[in-house]
This record gives sequence, C-alpha cells and structure tokens, in this order.
Amino acid sequence: MQPTVASPRSATWRVQIDRAMWVAGVRALMLQALHPLAMQGVWQRSDFMDDPTGRLTRTADFVATTTYGSPGEAAELGRRVRAVHARLTFTDPATGRAHRVDEPELLLWVHCAEVVSYLEVVTRAGVRLSAREADSYFAEQTRTAALVGLAPAEVPGSVAQMRAYLARTRPLLRATPEAAAAVRFLLWPTVPERLRGLAWLKPLWLPVGALSYYTLPDWARRAYRVLPEPPGIGAATTAALRAARAGLDHTPTPLYLRLFDRATVERAVRARERLAAAGYDVRGGLAALTDPATWPDGEGAHGRAPEAGPAEGGAGPARPVSTL
Repeated sequence: MQPTVASPRSATWRVQIDRAMWVAGVRALMLQALHPLAMQGVWQRSDFMDDPTGRLTRTADFVATTTYGSPGEAAELGRRVRAVHARLTFTDPATGRAHRVDEPELLLWVHCAEVVSYLEVVTRAGVRLSAREADSYFAEQTRTAALVGLAPAEVPGSVAQMRAYLARTRPLLRATPEAAAAVRFLLWPTVPERLRGLAWLKPLWLPVGALSYYTLPDWARRAYRVLPEPPGIGAATTAALRAARAGLDHTPTPLYLRLFDRATVERAVRARERLAAAGYDVRGGLAALTDPATWPDGEGAHGRAPEAGPAEGGAGPARPVSTL
C-alpha cells in the first residue's frame, strides 16, 4: 500500500505542505462565505464564531490527512465527515426551505472555494507550478472531494474546468450580512483556551487576516468592502504574502507545530516513518520531500528534474495560478 494519500511527487504535496496554507485556509473561509446558502449552513450549524481556530485546525487536519495521511486514515476521516454532515440541516431564511448540509451543490462550492484558494495563494506566495501541474492539482483533488461525498466526475478536474464552474457560480455569490460579519471576525478572532499561552502573539494575526482578505479576487473585495482599497494593493499584497511565507518558513518547528492539534502532529510522525520505510529521505522533514533528490529512485540526482523545479529556490520568478 502507498505510504501516503498524496505522493511527495504530486502537485498536491507541493501545494498543501507549504506553510502559506495558513493564509490560504483563511482566504478559503472568506470566499466560501460569499455563497449565501452555504453561509447559512455555517452560520446556523457551525461553532465557527465561538471557536474559529478550532475550525481552522480541523481544516488543517483534513488537509494533512488527505495529503500525508495513510489511505486508511483518509478513508476513516471521510466516513466521519460524511456521517456528521448527514445529520445536519438548516433553514434558508429567504425561502423558509430546509436544507441538508451535504447537498451536492453546497459541498461542491465548499470544495472548489477551498482548492482554488489553496492553489492561488500558495503559488502567489512563491511556489512554482507549471500549467500542467496546476491541472494535476485539481485532478488530484477530485479524489479528495469523493471523501466528503461528491462524485469525482462532477468535480472540476483542471484549471479550465474550474474557471468554467466559477463563472457559472459567480452570479449566485454575494456578501450577506452574515458573510460580512464572518469576515470581520476572521480579521480579529477570539483566542481559544488551548492557545492562551500564545495570546501575546495575537497582534500577529491581523496581518494574516488582512493578507487573506486582500488575496481575494477584486470582485469579492468589492462585495465585502470591509477593508480599504489603497492604490497598488495587488503588488503590495503579493510582496507581503511572500514575506509572510518566508517568516513562517523560518519559524522554529516546535513553535510552528503548536498551531496544530496533537492528532495532526502525530499523523505527521507516522507519515515520516512510513515514507522512510518506503525509501524516502525524510531527514529534512515532509516539506523537503518536494526535492526529487529525496525520492527512492534518485530521480532528482540522476534523472529528469521536475518541470517546474523544486518548491523552494531555483531560477526565475514564481508564476501565480489564477482561476477567479
């Protein structure tokens, strides 16, 4: 059996191991909130406003499990997620109609807003992916979508398909009062009890929240109008995002790991053990496995290098992938 759900050679690994995913995850929540019906499901049936970091760490664990978890761990997590969603209903205040949280239209929007945010933010932050690798990322993520109950064939599996889906969906999107309240909350959330020891770091969250907001597409920020739009904000956001990624990359690992639940950290330890047994050189950690020189067949040292180069360093500027 393969040691991890996503191979270290995959586009998924390149994107979802990167520490810029923290900004991408918050941006995904902001983008998801623009779907009025999906936002009502969160507003009525989620503990998001009471424990926003809990929502983020659960999302981080889902991403971790579907990246470096074992196939068995991912299948079990998928079963749990589907079971929880199957029990939850909410009411659309505009129509009075009851809805299930796991309606395919809603699941599809949540999935697409997530993976689009992951790809766009991480590549804008400096991870280089070719057009073919961007297509591969969306194709790989159709299998992740199946874990929450979607049919992979109905999920956009390329950049072109994702653009077409987003173009069809955009007329449905708007900033409801609940969505705007969620975004304001994400800019300055409460600190949960389990992170009280890091409460002194809370001022560092504001730039993360602001970066997440400013990486939204222009039309989404125009809908929200939560923060001002100074001249040159696009270039400034890109520069700040790359600086934030560099800062996260230089954060000592013991401190960085405190952002995750213990189960997520333990999952990473097990993944390293499985990958080492499969012949990968894990001495540099999971993020270093984007380098082909760490692969069992030594392709990076003796064979063809990856099309887009390693995730870190190398010649040429990073080229962000845009789908919105």
